[in-house]
Amino acid sequence: MVSPEARRLRSTTYKLFATAFVGLAAGLLVPESLWAVQGGDALSRIDDVRTFFGLNPRNTVWFVAQLHLLFAAFVLGVPIFAVIVEFIGWRTGDERYDRLAHEFTKLLSAAFATTAALGGLLAFTLFGLYPRFANYFVGIFAPSMYVYAIFFFLETAALYLYYSSWERLRARKGLHICLGVLLNVVGTSLVFIGNAWTSFMMTPVRVADDGEFLGTTLEAVMNPLWMPLNIHRLLGNIVFGGFVVGAYAAVKFLSSTTPERRAHYDWMGYVGNFIGLAAMIPIPFAGYYLGREIYSASPVMGNNMMGGAFSWTFIMQALLVGLLYIIGNYYLWSGMNRIPGSERYQKYIKYFNVILIVCVAIWLTPRNLPLSGSEQLALGGQVHPILGYFGLMAAKNAVVNFIILATFASFLLYRRANKTDLVPISQQGRGAKAVVVGAGLACLLILGWYAVELFTLAPESMDLAPEKAVWFKLPAVLLVVTMTTVVVCVGLALRDRGHVAQALYCGVVATASVGVLGVYGFFVMAAANPFLRQIAVAQWLILITALILVTAIDVVLFRGAGSRGAIRWGHVTARSQYALISLCVIIVLTMGLMGFIRSGLRENWHIYGVMRDTSAWAFTPSNAEMAWMVGMITLVFLAAVTFLFWMVGLTGKEFAPAAATGEPVP
Repeated sequence: MVSPEARRLRSTTYKLFATAFVGLAAGLLVPESLWAVQGGDALSRIDDVRTFFGLNPRNTVWFVAQLHLLFAAFVLGVPIFAVIVEFIGWRTGDERYDRLAHEFTKLLSAAFATTAALGGLLAFTLFGLYPRFANYFVGIFAPSMYVYAIFFFLETAALYLYYSSWERLRARKGLHICLGVLLNVVGTSLVFIGNAWTSFMMTPVRVADDGEFLGTTLEAVMNPLWMPLNIHRLLGNIVFGGFVVGAYAAVKFLSSTTPERRAHYDWMGYVGNFIGLAAMIPIPFAGYYLGREIYSASPVMGNNMMGGAFSWTFIMQALLVGLLYIIGNYYLWSGMNRIPGSERYQKYIKYFNVILIVCVAIWLTPRNLPLSGSEQLALGGQVHPILGYFGLMAAKNAVVNFIILATFASFLLYRRANKTDLVPISQQGRGAKAVVVGAGLACLLILGWYAVELFTLAPESMDLAPEKAVWFKLPAVLLVVTMTTVVVCVGLALRDRGHVAQALYCGVVATASVGVLGVYGFFVMAAANPFLRQIAVAQWLILITALILVTAIDVVLFRGAGSRGAIRWGHVTARSQYALISLCVIIVLTMGLMGFIRSGLRENWHIYGVMRDTSAWAFTPSNAEMAWMVGMITLVFLAAVTFLFWMVGLTGKEFAPAAATGEPVP
């Protein structure tokens, strides 16, 4: 006989998949004619703008929208790594991962409701304060808004079912993980739809000179910035969720009174920091991709972004992101205190510190580094003749790669801190060898594809003279050299020289990506500036292959290795937990700052080049006003999250975790 709870669960499951089918049908199978948009009103009239009790309407929308985005980032980011952690626990049989994933999901209940409430408030403020813009915008995107509503209800059902069926489906973990995957697919789809609305405001398509929209909703969705913004925001949301969960674990650790609870929350904080830093590795390049597409769509916007009104906000962004890397690495190094045998690696920490601090200093150095009057007379100009070069993109591309490589090396040292008695790869069977060879083949495909692209690239495609093709050869040759190194390193690893292979490949990657191409970028900027974009791609691809190949060798190299002792979870300093809390604060500030840049690039345009804001509040806020607004948003968000998490703790009995021992996430 089926119990009432089982019947309710089955009924909810049927409704969930029925709603999914309807949502997908609405989004993918609707005839193209239904996505067509009727022509809107001409935009020559002055906007009908209202105020919120006399307050600046632009700042009001800014405040509500940024709070909504912060909560939405958390609601999207947490389920992604909750499902990943649950999958690891299922495959390894380690209950710690399952408990951790369950506690992650527990944090979503209140945050999801708050996100929905702020989304409704944002819609009310847009229609109430900017009715003409809202009416025009809805006329373009109405079909996508209906699909958005369907997917929102679907996400609500998926979240409820995923969390409430945790214990019921414990014996059928594969089905439960599928529900989590469905939750993430629906949540990501919601973000992608919202990104279409945002990116269209920056790069509108199919709009006539008088403002009439001539295309379809599908064409408006697939505007030039849609996919770059999707990638950048998706990675940013994962970073954001990881650091917020890390801060939650840190607060719980500091307030814990038993060794078991400290061990559990110490481990939880480590996982949050691991996921946050891991997702941060590709973010600089996703941001570069987004910035390049902005510049390609509108050189005016691109120049304002990097060299005009928003150049100093990017200096602030470099400082904040640099702090994320420095503090994240500090947390890893302080965490070595819990690992027996880690003292042999402590001597390397000072070198990592020097690398990170110097690279971050170069990253945040502006091109127009101001000089005093006497310095201008002594040095013969308004820009420093040496330090000014650090403000160029060639220098910044190089140091970003070095920062990421140093962070990756910190992870490797942490992972191998207590390992001993390695099992030779030659004795591990075909599976281990297949992993190394497969990683090598993947690297060869990545490097070979772009080497062919550079060898066959026509200068005319970048508006360069044919004789400029000579500048394309060195990066292509370096890609071939790196491919040769891949083959050598795979051979060394298979002959039980894995450590030598890792050191060799990291050395070649650092030399090629940071040293050679970093310096070469300065010459390219002077002789063939548009080609600098291709050099940046080559640098990134070389670096990515290091992460792929070195990680594969490391996983195989230490598989089945002995241990100098179990990791002593909970045996960390309070300073390391304050580092986790500071990472949460900094990532909130960073997202607020980048939201200001993305929206502010439109300046006094609601829709760039199409619909101008002619009200008294159309001016772009100053950096001082931006700092006040972002700071206020950060305080309100952190206070709201703290209150919501406190309420979650009141809703039921908290977990009583067993002692967390064993190895961290690979």
